[in-house]
Formats: sequence, C-alpha cells, structure tokens
Amino acid sequence: MAKAKQQAAPAVRHSMTGLERLGLRISSMINHPTAQHQRWVTIHRLDTDGDREWEEVMGLLAETDDLEMTFNDESESVTLRWEAPSEDDRPVEAADFDVLEDLAPF
Repeated sequence: MAKAKQQAAPAVRHSMTGLERLGLRISSMINHPTAQHQRWVTIHRLDTDGDREWEEVMGLLAETDDLEMTFNDESESVTLRWEAPSEDDRPVEAADFDVLEDLAPF
C-alpha cells in the first residue's frame, strides 16, 4: 500500500495595507525614546504613502487631545508636539493586594 502524500496547507501570507504600514511607521516614530524625551517628532510623507492613507492618519492625529500639529508644506511633513503628562494624567499603579487585605475590616 502506498502512503498517501500529506500536503501541508500553504501558509497564508497577509500583506499589510498602506494604511497599516503608515500607522505602524508613525506609531514607531512617536514611541521612539528620543521623541518621547523631546516630546516632538517630524513625520515625513514618503512616496509610498497614498493620499487617502495620509489624510486618514492625519485626521486621526488631529482628533487626538493635547497633540499640536504643524504642517510643513514645503517638505510634505508634519511636526507633532505634545506636553508631558501631568501627575493627574499618569496611569495609576496596580495596588498590592496583600496590603489591601490587611486593611479590609471583613
């Protein structure tokens, strides 16, 4: 009896859309340690960035509170600036639950 060939399912390759690539690039630039330290970053529009994708991402950034956008028309770039979060805006640290149990009256 001949062994039946087992065919492996071909790997499905998911290619990123232009919007996903642009969003990932901008997110990476904003989250870079240097940008976080100086609290600004200039994003240059690449030849591969489509009009629709660029406008959509710029619209989303414009809706973000506490983010200042300066469009540099001559270089087709945008500079983003933001303030350091105040003490009131910082995330709350997770509490030590053992301490909370000791304080609970029940």
